[in-house]
Amino acid sequence: MHRSTATSFQRYLFSHQNQIQLAKHVTKPCDVFLNHRGIDTKRTIVSLLYDHLSRLNLRPFLDNKNMKPGDKLFDKIDSAIRSCKVGVAVFSPRYCDSYFCLHELAMFMESNKKVIPIFCDIKPSQLRVVDNGQCDVEKLRRFRSALEQARSTAGLTFNSSEGNLADVVTSAADCVINSLIEIDDQMHSIQRPKTPIRL
Repeated sequence: MHRSTATSFQRYLFSHQNQIQLAKHVTKPCDVFLNHRGIDTKRTIVSLLYDHLSRLNLRPFLDNKNMKPGDKLFDKIDSAIRSCKVGVAVFSPRYCDSYFCLHELAMFMESNKKVIPIFCDIKPSQLRVVDNGQCDVEKLRRFRSALEQARSTAGLTFNSSEGNLADVVTSAADCVINSLIEIDDQMHSIQRPKTPIRL
């Protein structure tokens, strides 16, 4: 009887420790999602911005930092976009060639997330979704609509042949922080109970 109680307690303790370990590994929602064309900007502006935001104790999402082998791409990315508060879209010369970039941007716009555009080595007017036969008409419409909204949003510009990466990274981080503060203030004002006016 005593041995059986001890064994049961050990099982309970082992199970409880596993639950604690599992809870530690559950990822919290990200604060900011970094949408970009990896081949153009991952090794420069995007990685620097990710590191800068992380040092500020924010939770940025960057595919090669937050995804593990075996993760389903669309599930993980879509979930991160739905849970994030702010999106940073880093537009670059080959951005519109990427189905993933356009899919992510469309998700931002359709869920009314705040998006901070950074136009890196490209002007907003140069961004175009080209029909290469790989997307159906509805997806092309979604992508073009999202791109049009992004082009008409105030953003940052960066010219890699003249600009300073540190300056644009700092400016982008400041925009993210101000946006998060603004969103947090809005959430608190919505949740705050209205006090009745007494006459």
